[in-house]
Parts: sequence; structure tokens; C-alpha cells
Amino acid sequence: MTGSRIVSLGHYQPSQVVTNDEIAQLVETNDEWIRDRVGIVSRRIAENGETVSDMAAAAAAKALANSGLTAADIDLVVVATCTAIDRSPNVACRVAGKLGINAPGAYDINTACSGFAYALGTVDHAIRAGASRNALVIGAEKLSDFVDWTDRSTCIIFADGAGAAVLTATAEDEAPGVGPVVWGSVPEKSDAVRIEGWRPYVRQEGQSVFRWATTSLAPLARQACERAGVDPEEIAAFVPHQANTRIIDGIARRLGMPNAVVAKDIVESGNTSAASVPLALSKLVERREVPAGAPVLLFGFGGGLTYAGQVVRCP
Repeated sequence: MTGSRIVSLGHYQPSQVVTNDEIAQLVETNDEWIRDRVGIVSRRIAENGETVSDMAAAAAAKALANSGLTAADIDLVVVATCTAIDRSPNVACRVAGKLGINAPGAYDINTACSGFAYALGTVDHAIRAGASRNALVIGAEKLSDFVDWTDRSTCIIFADGAGAAVLTATAEDEAPGVGPVVWGSVPEKSDAVRIEGWRPYVRQEGQSVFRWATTSLAPLARQACERAGVDPEEIAAFVPHQANTRIIDGIARRLGMPNAVVAKDIVESGNTSAASVPLALSKLVERREVPAGAPVLLFGFGGGLTYAGQVVRCP
């Protein structure tokens, strides 16, 4: 058995920027209230004809271009999403088709906001088991398709985008670059975030999610550090799901990571569910805010209620 490592990242966001002032024209709110409540200043919204697979493929193409590999090298494509409209074909197959990847294993995974960390964990397992050598792992969402633009509690939060990573097997004498995943769920609270029915809107019990996130998740994120053999003080960057700046600050404070850069891409990108962790991580790497090889703690949480996280080495 061998481990895996992230060799490159890529991200994509729609060109349309929607500010808080524009949201205030739709519902009774204002810029100050939104910034104070969730920390968001702006968000990106896809055009009508832009699909989840379009955004996923754009992010994946950038990650692949940054990897030094070609489409012919990829043998597995996994997409984390909860906003695909079509039941079949899945988004992973469409991404493979757009990028010219021939005969890969291809599947989608839906654990909502924890989806990328779940997908990363399953792909790491596939590589360790010898079922894959080089893989694309993508988080992509078009939440604007499911937003009720008259609901102040949700329309201020959600947005669109995609992030992607290329994973490859490590050499026999090379330490793994993806640590053991810590994952789980709280099924009895599954109604706290939901997209239900044939013509659904996203609904959430914001206070319930906030209490759960700020009281229960830090010990679970610490477990991911422990399983990777990394002390929280060694973490160079913390990239949690971009749900709310108050949640992010609360978890980071409880973990005790004095040297970590804490990702807050939510300020300019909003909450992009499964896309939020790879999107934020890709931007940190692109801006060179984290040195190559440094330990980074990823932690996703949300709908389900589900959670997942692992320590990775920065590409």
C-alpha cells in the first residue's frame, strides 16, 4: 500500500459579482447587517446557462494544467456536489468528457458542505488500495439554482463556484501527503440544512447549525491532526468550510493554531458548499500564502449533518 499527495490545485468562479447592496434590493437587509451576521461582502453567481459540470471542468482543467500530468494520466474523477440537476449522466462523467479523459473511474459524492473532504478521503483510499494512480477530486456547486431570493436567511449566504485537486500516488519511500480522514454525521439533526423535493429551495435552521458547529467540531478537527501525527501548533493553514466567519473564528480559536493562516474566502465568495474548501485552498496556494510541504488542516461540515477533515501537505 502507498499513500497519496496533492500535486496541484485549481479553481473557477463565475464572472458575475453580486454585492450586499444588490442583495438589499431584493430583501430587507443591508451591507452592515450581512457583514456582521455572516461576514460576506460579495458572492459570485453563475449565468443561467452555466452548469455545475461547466464550473467543475474549468477548475479541473486548471488543476490538471498545474500538475504536469495530462488527461491520459488520469484514471479516476470524483466530483463532490449537492446541486447537480441531472440524475444521469453524473457530473464526473461530464467533466471527464469535457477534458478528454479516457475511461476513468467516475462518480459523484453528495455530503453537501463536507463533500470535498469526503471525496478526498475516498480517493486517498482508492490510491492506497491500488485502484487508482492519478485522480481528479473536484468540489463544484451552483447553489443559485436552489436559492429563494425572497428568503433573507439564505439568499445572503449561498453562491457558485468550483475547486479541484490532482492527487497522485506517493513513492514507496515518500511520506503520504494526505492524512487519515476523520468523518461522520449527526443524522438526528439532518433537517437542519436541506434541499428537498422536485423544485426545491435550500432551507436551513441557522441557529441550530451555528450551535453545533461552534461547540462540536473543534474536537473532531483536532482528531484529524492527531491521526496525521501533527500538533495543531504545527498547522500552517486552516481551511474550513466557508460557512460563516464567526463559525470559522470559533473553531480556529478552540483548536489553538497560533501559526496558521485561517482561510476566509467566504468574505469575497460566499458559501459555496462542497466547493468552498478547495476554492479557498487553491487561492491560498495561488497567492503563495502557505509554503510547499507545510501541513494544512482541511475540515468540511454542513448538510446531513455531516463532517469530514484531514491534514494534507501543501503542494
